[in-house]
Amino acid sequence: MSDLLTAGTGTDFDRLAIPAEAPIGIISGHDAALQVTDQVHRGVQIVGRFERSGLAGFKVAAAGRRLRVTVSLSVDAASVRGWHGGEPEQPAEAGKGMPRLIQIRSQGRLRQCVLLKGGGHLKKSVAVFDLLPEEMPDDGLICIEALDIMEGRGISGVLRESVAGSVMHDGVAGLRIDSVDFIVSPAGEQVTAAAEQTRDGVRSETSSLISCGGFAGRQGTRSLRSGLFIVNPVPPGVFGSGGELTIRLSGRAGGTAGRRLRALIRKARPGGNGWALKAAAPTVRQIVSVQDGDLAAPIQSTSGAITELRLPAPTNAPILVVVTAQNGAVPSLLSTTWTPDRPGQATR
Repeated sequence: MSDLLTAGTGTDFDRLAIPAEAPIGIISGHDAALQVTDQVHRGVQIVGRFERSGLAGFKVAAAGRRLRVTVSLSVDAASVRGWHGGEPEQPAEAGKGMPRLIQIRSQGRLRQCVLLKGGGHLKKSVAVFDLLPEEMPDDGLICIEALDIMEGRGISGVLRESVAGSVMHDGVAGLRIDSVDFIVSPAGEQVTAAAEQTRDGVRSETSSLISCGGFAGRQGTRSLRSGLFIVNPVPPGVFGSGGELTIRLSGRAGGTAGRRLRALIRKARPGGNGWALKAAAPTVRQIVSVQDGDLAAPIQSTSGAITELRLPAPTNAPILVVVTAQNGAVPSLLSTTWTPDRPGQATR
């Protein structure tokens, strides 16, 4: 990208940045497309790291087209309050931290939320959303904000009450923006009919439909130790866009205590003073729209240690799901099945 001298009242020191052309991937804080930062420290091999709630602004030419934006985020051992001032929290203290619940906004609107677990291990998350042509200004500046769930306007008071004491205060501190990708949205082209799909817990999260703590690239189930997870609205053409979701949850004794319990059960003999392992299906206690508050009682059914939750795929705002464990079991996300809208139904 080249710089041009500004005209009119500009000086030789003023430069006019030409917007980057989509598709483009930003992987460094020194990329010319990154024009504005607020509370973001630019990185070299990552876009940057948030000091606290703030934003990054990118100049990208859309040329009247719909853009799909993919924001890759993560937390690591350095994602603690005070890291930028040379006096970070002690690693031991940071490792015991609560999960972070973070709003991802763009052009002033809430797009998705991400839930990221604390601790020293790298936890990744992704936010995927579309920007319509009318949302992008003539100068091409696209702003991406990360806000703690307790900050900003338009967030339900019920939602904030539901997570108070369960999520980390100032959850954006130290959050990494690893990369941001801008492509012309395929939704702007012809959209073919979609068929019912099922994805396991990890793939449900990597699609950005579900956020429950961050992933490390492995397939399989996702632990819900915090008792919370987010169901996000996703753009057309992405798994879970409109239609209905069936979310399967399980409960099993986990960790060291769980292994000891299972060992005792294996040793128990029928008819003796043995142990009987009862079904420990988790219960969905509450579903809350991040913007609108409490929603109708969820449709759920149980079979053994499995709970099936059915709900419409959100189209406007993320939904928080609050899960209660039974018999001390650790709830986990097994899979998500998406049933798309029937032909002829309206989509977003």
